[in-house]
Amino acid sequence: MTPEDKSQLFSPLTLRGLTFKNRIAVSPMCQYSSEDGFANDWHLVHLGSRAVGGAALVIMEGTAVVGEGRISPGDMGIWKDEHIDFLSRITQFIHAQNSIAGIQIAHAGRKASTAIPWKGEGLVLPNDGGWDNVMAPSEIRFSDQYPMPHAMSLEDITTVHKAFDDAAKRALKAGFKVLELHSAHGYLFHEFLSPISNHRADNYGGSFENRCRLLLEVTESVRAIWPAELPLFVRISASDWMEGGWDLPQSIQLCQKLKALGVDLIDCSSGGMTPDAKIPAGPNYQVPFAKAIRKEAEIPTGAVGIITKAEQANTIIETGEADLILMAREFLREPYWPLKAAQALNSDEAMPWPKQYERAKRRPHP
Repeated sequence: MTPEDKSQLFSPLTLRGLTFKNRIAVSPMCQYSSEDGFANDWHLVHLGSRAVGGAALVIMEGTAVVGEGRISPGDMGIWKDEHIDFLSRITQFIHAQNSIAGIQIAHAGRKASTAIPWKGEGLVLPNDGGWDNVMAPSEIRFSDQYPMPHAMSLEDITTVHKAFDDAAKRALKAGFKVLELHSAHGYLFHEFLSPISNHRADNYGGSFENRCRLLLEVTESVRAIWPAELPLFVRISASDWMEGGWDLPQSIQLCQKLKALGVDLIDCSSGGMTPDAKIPAGPNYQVPFAKAIRKEAEIPTGAVGIITKAEQANTIIETGEADLILMAREFLREPYWPLKAAQALNSDEAMPWPKQYERAKRRPHP
């Protein structure tokens, strides 16, 4: 491969003691295919095929730290030791493909106990597999179709904090090498951050410092659990896209604090706080968040959001707008996107095909 053929998208990235073979990651994507939080063959094949396809990092979907923290009854879980065994099978397969297994741990907050998408919308009642114990910073529902949460007590906050710590320990036992805290898309940590959903009058509400408190406390304790040689990510919604909500300047301040606590990369998404936000979705529409946070907070960032083309992704890396490309829907359409992107960017040598597939890489005879 000549120097002019080398694409920055296929350059390695080192965070702490871990080197990613390229800058392409599979973003966490809920599959709504678990029972009682357990991973199964669907998750093994779904995630494993993306590792075979060349992604440097494959991140497990938002995985609930407590049962009542699931978005739906079909969500993945890591709230008990019995979940570890099958998760270990998945991480072992991913690592055998020269990819890295990551996991996003999460609590859905006021957006919990809702329907699996293909089964309907909104609230799921206990008789249908849902649950009553939906919690949030304040007693404010996401929309009329969603459950009314109870405002968390200080005891609830302590319990949830411990659940994240315990989930980090289980993730490590399961063999994951990257841990991501989910603080985006209107779920629990984001609910504490945003003035739209957090109307508390105690030390976890009101001021910017108080609204950030829970995420920072959990980050500090999880970083102490997660080995020093392994990276810790945080996914944020950099903007609520609503006046009076969470915004980019606050995100930059937060990310400066997260960096000081040992976070290694900010996964920069947006939205999810209110159903009526006006989001100007389009190619690269969230990349400016990654660029600004990378520059102002001086921390590596991941770019997400309608990134579908090889040249598009490569330009984001080459121009220093982000350090990592995290893709979701495009990986649902094309599990082998990195292999095809390497061909499109003349970076074939940086992206060897699996031995089992090499004969398909050669062009067919005319």
